[in-house]
Amino acid sequence: MSEYILNLLPLHEGEREEFESIAPEAVHTYARSSTVTSEQLAAATVIFGWPRPERMKEAVSLRWFQTMWAGTDEYVGMLPEGVLFTSSSGSNSRSVAEHMLTGLMAVCRRLPAYLDSQRAHVWKDEGPMKTILGGTVLVVGAGHVGSDFAKLCQGLGARTIGLKRTVSGPVAGFDQVCPMDQLDALLPQADVVALVLPHSPQTAGLMNAARIARMKDDAILISAGRGTVLDQDALAAAMTAGRLWGAALDVTDPEPLPADSPLWDVPNLLLTPHVAGGMRLEITRRKCVEMAQENLRRYLAGEKLENVVKL
Repeated sequence: MSEYILNLLPLHEGEREEFESIAPEAVHTYARSSTVTSEQLAAATVIFGWPRPERMKEAVSLRWFQTMWAGTDEYVGMLPEGVLFTSSSGSNSRSVAEHMLTGLMAVCRRLPAYLDSQRAHVWKDEGPMKTILGGTVLVVGAGHVGSDFAKLCQGLGARTIGLKRTVSGPVAGFDQVCPMDQLDALLPQADVVALVLPHSPQTAGLMNAARIARMKDDAILISAGRGTVLDQDALAAAMTAGRLWGAALDVTDPEPLPADSPLWDVPNLLLTPHVAGGMRLEITRRKCVEMAQENLRRYLAGEKLENVVKL
């Protein structure tokens, strides 16, 4: 049976031909998530891209689906039974890591306060600043994004510690890698705590009031995984009471952040609306395309695919 490949990726000139050269015997169809038809979904044996989860029940012939995002939780329970599911984990790691570093440096230099002063036309020295040179950066989630962020921090002279569920050896960017159960012991040592965890029953509420209280009084918190990992009210209360140097959050729970959330008014807290990743950098888009092409080669050759998601 020939494959019917439904490609919903944001392709540029020449990239359709690249896919077709990998699978010349397949039927290739191209669309956008917003325009894909029920007929196309029903015929597809392979799908690349980001179809809306609620429409996946229409993909009755589907054998393999690769989402163009690293996050996969929105598809849990939405795919036909027996479908092989892969992600694009790692495609946007550089983008998110750079955004995290930008937020970290902005908070170290009190740029949120200086921007407020600029808007108010006030010339005011906000006092001492921070550097991560010689400091300890604790990354909770030593995956692709955590690794890239840790490399950037190492380049600025920080010591990096990564936490992950299973430690099987060294991870690029980290001076030390520890299991997740070491979180409470390591929090008091960290000058920066970076959360880059996916949402799951195990991670929801992980960074609670008790753990925020274990952080140094002048530590910085970065969150760029999923907003459910962090107790936002506890963070706002701690910072309003004068604890922590600052925070930079790219993710919240819920999203968009409600207008009455106390986070909006916390001094030296930088908020961005979940824009660290996505397809905002060309290197991310191209990496996503290349990952789909590599997995297509593997799929047709009967080899093990990369980034398989366990449903």
